[in-house]
Amino acid sequence: MREIVPDHMEGEQEFFEAAYHGIPPWDIGKPQKEFVRLGRSGEIVGDVLDVGCGTGENAFFLAGLGPVVCGIDAAPTAIEIARQKARERGIPVTFLVKDALNLNQIPRKFDTVIDSGLFHVLSDLERACFARNLADVLKSSGRYFMLCFSDLEPGGYGPRRVTQGEIRDTFSGGWEIRYIRPAVFENRINTAGSKAWLSSIVKIDGKK
Repeated sequence: MREIVPDHMEGEQEFFEAAYHGIPPWDIGKPQKEFVRLGRSGEIVGDVLDVGCGTGENAFFLAGLGPVVCGIDAAPTAIEIARQKARERGIPVTFLVKDALNLNQIPRKFDTVIDSGLFHVLSDLERACFARNLADVLKSSGRYFMLCFSDLEPGGYGPRRVTQGEIRDTFSGGWEIRYIRPAVFENRINTAGSKAWLSSIVKIDGKK
């Protein structure tokens, strides 16, 4: 059963679905360079779940390195585009229409979860719900890599800015934060990219 959260997420889902009827500013037509670095450095291991996968570029890149990859997004149009890309490219990535607050409905667990721009659209209550769901789909000692807008990015365009303290508060129990480091979130609005945080967070053994 889905946990009770505010209507905020449903409004966000409608916004993202409408955005994919064009080209959203976050859909850069290639994988985010932060995930390219993680993949090539060997930090991303085992079976991978891409939450909020959009049209699949991060998932396709990682699948090309060898892991089994599944991507989920609440926007049906994004998943339709990703599936079409998979057919055209012949890359065996599974794409599902799923709500990130219902990850516990996925009947399997993963070694790694990646998040490119999902966390920063969640409300405070949704963040706590998401962390609980994340624990349900990660194996013991599984890794979560999250790229989100940083509070160091000036106000204006884009999603809610996130502080390191907010990340630490969300993942304060049952998790080990290995690092939160400055990064860049590439987008179509700012050619230099936007200031972001890249977090490496591990599920502690024994957390259900």
